[in-house]
Amino acid sequence: MHWDFALILLFLAIAVPLLGRRRVLRLMALPETTKRNRLVLYASTIAFQWLATAVILWRVAAHGIGVSLLAIALPRPQTTLIVAALLAGLVLANQFASLRRITAHPESVQGSLPQIALKIFPQDSVERLAFFVVVVTVAICEEVIFRGFVQRVFEDWGGGSMAAGIAGSAALFALAHLYQGRRGIITTFVVGVLFASVRSWTGSLLAPLVAHFCADITAGFLAPPRIRRALSIAQGSQVQAQITIFVVI
Repeated sequence: MHWDFALILLFLAIAVPLLGRRRVLRLMALPETTKRNRLVLYASTIAFQWLATAVILWRVAAHGIGVSLLAIALPRPQTTLIVAALLAGLVLANQFASLRRITAHPESVQGSLPQIALKIFPQDSVERLAFFVVVVTVAICEEVIFRGFVQRVFEDWGGGSMAAGIAGSAALFALAHLYQGRRGIITTFVVGVLFASVRSWTGSLLAPLVAHFCADITAGFLAPPRIRRALSIAQGSQVQAQITIFVVI
């Protein structure tokens, strides 16, 4: 393995999870997040993701590796488009089912993930526009990083083994979501295996990229009001008053 590829993998496996967790813990320590807090978070996420992607593509090009080897291609356009539509549909169906469960069973809204969602998801039209840019950025960059670069490196490291590529990609993708806690890590690992498998089958990042976008945009735009209602029902009128103030601010 090239030395610079090894350094990138170490950075993704150690620095990214720890830095992400520290940033979220700081936000969680605040009684409330302000518009400025959220917009700064969005801007820093966009900048970091594009910078990381640019560095990876730079080092890949320096070693004479074509972008098609990172699955930035459409070797089977018709099949890939069909798979992209099916995978996006599966992800959307799961997201809407989860949203319905939140509404039907507010007592199930527990743990740190709902609190993180309320801290970082957009609350007005300006924030939604910025969040849309974040989602586009994350969908493109994380797919290039984890399903493009990381999966290729592990596959080559495993002697051409697709299983090694899929496992390595999913593991680092899950670690990058350390801030979501154990449940989030497990969920993102399973999603990572699914997305990486589709990438291997189609030879393209298109299907996981579209599905990634659909998952994040529906969560960011549709989940917060449902989570607030669920928490207000579960915790009583006092929490409802606090949440109302939070929304107004």
